[in-house]
Amino acid sequence: MASKPRNSKGTRDFNSQQIAKRDYIFNTIKSNFKRFGFAPIETPSFELLETLLGKYGEEGDRLIFKIMNSGEKVKKADLKALENNQLARFSNSLSEKALRYDLTVPFARYVTQNQNDIIFPFKRYQIQPVWRADRPQKGRFQEFFQCDADAVGSDSLWQEVEFIQLYDAVFTDLKLNGVSIKINNRKVLAAIAERIGAQDKLIDFTVTLDKLDKIGVEKVKEEMLSKGISSDGIALFTSLLKISGDFKAQLKALSSLFRTSQIGMEGLCELEFIADKINHLGLQSTTLKLDITLARGLNYYTGSIFEVSAPDTVVLGSIGGGGRYDDLTSIFGLKDVSGVGISFGLDRIALVLEELKLFPENNSQITQVLFTNFGSKESLYSYKAIQSLRSYGIVAELYPDSLKLKKQITYANKRDIPYVVLVGDQEMTSNTYSLKNMLDGSQKTLDFKSLVSQLNKEKTPRNTRV
Repeated sequence: MASKPRNSKGTRDFNSQQIAKRDYIFNTIKSNFKRFGFAPIETPSFELLETLLGKYGEEGDRLIFKIMNSGEKVKKADLKALENNQLARFSNSLSEKALRYDLTVPFARYVTQNQNDIIFPFKRYQIQPVWRADRPQKGRFQEFFQCDADAVGSDSLWQEVEFIQLYDAVFTDLKLNGVSIKINNRKVLAAIAERIGAQDKLIDFTVTLDKLDKIGVEKVKEEMLSKGISSDGIALFTSLLKISGDFKAQLKALSSLFRTSQIGMEGLCELEFIADKINHLGLQSTTLKLDITLARGLNYYTGSIFEVSAPDTVVLGSIGGGGRYDDLTSIFGLKDVSGVGISFGLDRIALVLEELKLFPENNSQITQVLFTNFGSKESLYSYKAIQSLRSYGIVAELYPDSLKLKKQITYANKRDIPYVVLVGDQEMTSNTYSLKNMLDGSQKTLDFKSLVSQLNKEKTPRNTRV
């Protein structure tokens, strides 16, 4: 007996309606990438394992999908590591390649390899799938698209201002009001680590802090304690969580705490610069908020970090994020190249738009007009018209089989096709076409020129069926 077909865990199929909705988001993001001066690139779906490992922290490394060696390369497996229960080492010996975890590290590799052909500052966007062996749940998948924009070759904070404006432009075009752009700075986190006596545990501190929204304060405190952060330090950290007020008030409170910390003051100055420029320029539909608990546990961030939250009415994780990385390309041999980038979470944005009913009507409509099939002669007559209509940019198709009219009409209704053309002896004799409006049931006989004109008119929303 054949096994029941099913998807691999954490992956999905998409029907035409879903793809239309995703394309709406893709196109909105892409058009704004272009408006802001970003050029597209693409990188392979998999990278050398050595390219990816060590770039995302210990937990990130565990989520990388490795590609098993094939052929003779399988013989390179470290069986001794398996015997000694060194599973990570054994796993790595079986694999030389892995599916990309994100688009940023491959981008850094790309920049390094093509540095002689790139004009800096270099602004690129990339829209491609990534893979993570994460536990699937609402809004979290093992295969998903990232929509990234990065700028490398400049340490100017105007780049951060630009990316905030880009976020705002995209969410405004999507009519997604109430989005919050949270910002922090890794230098501020480093200063907090200093204050709580955990400066030598910065990575552990940020990785744990990044889980705050997922596991809560108490679990975060427990994990920090398990990683060697003192109870006094944790108590001090907890008191920092009580800092409140608007952006300016929080900066003032932090300034008094970090006045003896050079790295802390640097981070605050950067945040102040960005906030001041955004205050002068304004935002259309989003809000910029300072969140000192924002950590983003990826190791490569060094300055500003961003996380985008959906409107408060939607219970969902972040729908975007990014930050500044001062020396990511150095791991591939290209030093002193600063970069900053952001990412849009396509799948979560789609869930938000669906929940708030913000997708445009008729977005999934593909075919504009269906020609009925009453026989060979009628079909040939119709197909000549279909060819011409397509040259005018009108999406037209012929029903492939000569069946009862009712069945063809039912097919058009199920496909949400707004017009049907009926062609019989009378139409062929008079060189005309009978056009049926599937919304109101009306029907008129038109010559070809009038048919084109009618089909080029704005479509009426489909609320009922004939």
